[in-house]
Amino acid sequence: MSDSLQALSWDDLRIVKAIGESGSLVAAATALGLNHSTVSRRLAVVERTLGAALFDRRRSGYVTTDAGADVIELATRVEKDILSVARRVSRHAQSHTGDLRITTSDALLLDFLTPVIADFQSQNPGVRIEMIVGNKPLNLARGESDIAFRATGAAPENLFGRKLATVAWAIYGRRIDYVGTSPTTHELYQRQWVSYGKGLSGLKAFGFVDGRVHRDNIVYRSDSVAGVASAISSGMGIGFLPCMHGDLVDSLIRISPVEPEVYDELWILTHPDIRKSGRVYAFLTHCAEAIMPHRDFIEGRELRFGHPMGTHR
Repeated sequence: MSDSLQALSWDDLRIVKAIGESGSLVAAATALGLNHSTVSRRLAVVERTLGAALFDRRRSGYVTTDAGADVIELATRVEKDILSVARRVSRHAQSHTGDLRITTSDALLLDFLTPVIADFQSQNPGVRIEMIVGNKPLNLARGESDIAFRATGAAPENLFGRKLATVAWAIYGRRIDYVGTSPTTHELYQRQWVSYGKGLSGLKAFGFVDGRVHRDNIVYRSDSVAGVASAISSGMGIGFLPCMHGDLVDSLIRISPVEPEVYDELWILTHPDIRKSGRVYAFLTHCAEAIMPHRDFIEGRELRFGHPMGTHR
């Protein structure tokens, strides 16, 4: 038995882990870039080697047994150790060349990051940049992204990062509807609204609006800040936006003061194992230097003027 156990490899653990995460041989094979029969055969070998069933085969899919859970836990630890060692070994050899994967939201990419990245890339032509746009956090520990640029209420404790500013929010309406008017806060909450979907339920604006605006008055929801801004511009209703986005849309106007209960923190984040690598450290530094002089704009104290990236739309 001991000789057989020594024959287990990282590939075997990786296959078991992928099946456990997906609950399906087909999905695991797709995720690993293998074919279905290879995954099935390797699982059978591992179970035979260990003398235990790692999954219960059910109509609904593959359900992890207690033995399978132990193997998956081991695979997770091994994966983290492999990535950690690989990063430490390679980071000193890295310079400002190679691939850099950055994840952020659509609004932040549109309003801030694209010009920052363009400037960085012009100074570091050996760096190839891949942008991953979305609100779902990616696993930096597993190498799904190198850097996350996020407006969030709480930065993950396992990541290294820097808070760049506090993002101010206010209520916005279509400019042609509100120029020269000063509705009260009570009046605003009686009007037609657009707000955020469940995909952005972590935003303070989500709960703030739901607690003050009757659900029948919320006629549109989106899991995108840029999507909410577009809906407001189209006349679908009023809504909360980060001032750093809403102030840049010519068709919109603030119709409330900055709301102190609705805010985010602007963070740039990376994994501790790679924070000192050449291109990652260079981008972190460049990004902070490019954005920090514009905190008044991000924090809602400055209307449009002096925005680092110029005007927008």
